[in-house]
Amino acid sequence: MKTSAAPSAPTQQTSPVSGIQAANRAAGVLMGAATGDALGVPYEFAARLTDDQRPAMIGGGLGPYKPGEYSDDTQMHVCIASVASTGADLTSLPALDQIARNFQLWRESGATDIGGQTSAVLRVAKRGVGSPCELMAAAADAYTARTRYSAGNGSLMRTGIVALAYLDDPTDMVKAVTLVSSLTHSDPECIEACILWCSGIRTAVLEGTFDGVRQGLNLLPADRRDLWAGRLDEAENNPPHHWPSNGYVVTALQAAWSAITRTPVPELAPERGSFPAQHFQLATEAAVRAGNDTDTVAAIAGTLLGARWGLSAIPLAWQQAVNGWPSLTGPDLVRLAVLTARKGFDDADGWPSAPRVEIPAYAGEAYVLPHPQDPGVLLGNLPLTEYQGEAPVDAVVSLCRVGQAPILSGTDVEHVRVWLVDKEGANANLHYVLDQTAREILRLRQQGKRVLLHCVAGRSRTPAVAAAYSTLLGTHPQTALAQIYRELKHWTLLSHWQLHDAVYELVGCTPYRPRPRLSWSRKPR
Repeated sequence: MKTSAAPSAPTQQTSPVSGIQAANRAAGVLMGAATGDALGVPYEFAARLTDDQRPAMIGGGLGPYKPGEYSDDTQMHVCIASVASTGADLTSLPALDQIARNFQLWRESGATDIGGQTSAVLRVAKRGVGSPCELMAAAADAYTARTRYSAGNGSLMRTGIVALAYLDDPTDMVKAVTLVSSLTHSDPECIEACILWCSGIRTAVLEGTFDGVRQGLNLLPADRRDLWAGRLDEAENNPPHHWPSNGYVVTALQAAWSAITRTPVPELAPERGSFPAQHFQLATEAAVRAGNDTDTVAAIAGTLLGARWGLSAIPLAWQQAVNGWPSLTGPDLVRLAVLTARKGFDDADGWPSAPRVEIPAYAGEAYVLPHPQDPGVLLGNLPLTEYQGEAPVDAVVSLCRVGQAPILSGTDVEHVRVWLVDKEGANANLHYVLDQTAREILRLRQQGKRVLLHCVAGRSRTPAVAAAYSTLLGTHPQTALAQIYRELKHWTLLSHWQLHDAVYELVGCTPYRPRPRLSWSRKPR
């Protein structure tokens, strides 16, 4: 979708998400919304799923939608994100005008579904002459004034991205949330719900907790705080399906908050396949089981869950499947979210916008080696991905940032992007990511696909994942690591003990740490 930026260009400044883990959490916001949305699509207004039924991204629903395709919840989120990602001030008239234009463009050319309140407001606003956002806000005010039921969930489902634009300023965040919600939903309950949820998202990205939802009570008018505190209490004490009519913004928030707070966070027991990061999937599924407006409740929950747990906690299969208007996939959603959090700027390597990130010198020359236990898996590095012509693989698993362009020029391959960092303490979901990636390689191989596995230099993340894959084939981790070391001849994995040890811990083994060889500057006397 093409949009024009606000007239004044953003000024480069220190990003609140300069930390790796905060960047991971910011990257999870839109992806969390979209995956929740797509997961809920098949079950919207259908018979409610029972606790023993697991939702899946099978498509269908009111669209009908393709498998993994998101609906109006994320489509409208993208309308806002395409402006927020430029670094524009969302409280400015030019930015709000552009968001309003995007909503109208979406309504005319991309809306696969649209709520009654949103449709009515956009239809009236389209007939006026003047500032698009002022016309839309006036139409929303008129709808609120004349309609008894004007507190729909249509703005709560799409304003999470606003929190990313104001990570450094909660006061301006409240102003922006109020204005963006009021374009279609100006009822005070809609605005207050959006403020609470954006407060939750902001704190989740910055601190990695869900505490911001209740902290957001202090951002509301004083005479409304007790009411909303009681609503949050009610959500924490009842299951998500307690509110069968969740098209109302209050009950939509309560159902989402119930799904999040009442779903236990799994303990870290890698050998049993238990990881705290699985809370994202389990709570999102619980939101779908709320029934009724399933895609919206799950999109609302997914936005906050993605902000708390990060992109790396979202199942790779869901990341691969998600797609939607206007022809976006997972990497596009990550780009919009990260640029919003970074005030419209890429990092020094050109990520997330560059077609190709800059390859550092330490990556070395391109190399490729067969996996010692499965020659259908090739081990390589980032320079290898610049190979020109048809490559002899069907899938690429990237353990590092690569850019937005297709991964191999001239070859149509499945591309799996994994958030895994080769720095100690930088991976909040390390065991989960390692396990997910190894199982993804196994899935690809079971489909008969030849796989290229790589990171930047191919000397730390690549051997760790390759060894984890070997353990799925029945090999002891010490043997797996020794075999891969013999193939590589050189690696830096022993500088990343957390990554090294996780290979053992995934199968319940005590890590074996080889003792470093002694070296002497001169012969002993």
